[in-house]
Amino acid sequence: MRMSILVRAFAWLLAAAVAFATLGPPGLRPHSDLGQDGEHALAFILVGLAFGLAYRKRRLAAAAVSVILIGLLELMQFWTPGRHARLEDFLVDAATGCAGFALAAAADWVMTRLRPSVSVTSEGPAE
Repeated sequence: MRMSILVRAFAWLLAAAVAFATLGPPGLRPHSDLGQDGEHALAFILVGLAFGLAYRKRRLAAAAVSVILIGLLELMQFWTPGRHARLEDFLVDAATGCAGFALAAAADWVMTRLRPSVSVTSEGPAE
């Protein structure tokens, strides 16, 4: 149970950081050698992965809500000084966010296949 709380807290903190980077002043946004699309892809694949691991039982619903929220985040840039909303950014963000959810599902699938299955046998007492 504690691990689930930690993973959810990390996912929400990561989402808050991405929202700040998206809506905050351009000078405070972290920059890398990946370029704008690469930075967007890295940020949202990590967000999708984090939320995909945090909300395993509601992964599809969480992915759908994330695409809607990514769109709202992009639209909010219309009212943010120094920022601009672009369809290309939304498409990259939504696609890589969904890829993160898919990676979380794949990781769960692999982990269930690697986990040794426990078989319960009911044998009576040895005579």
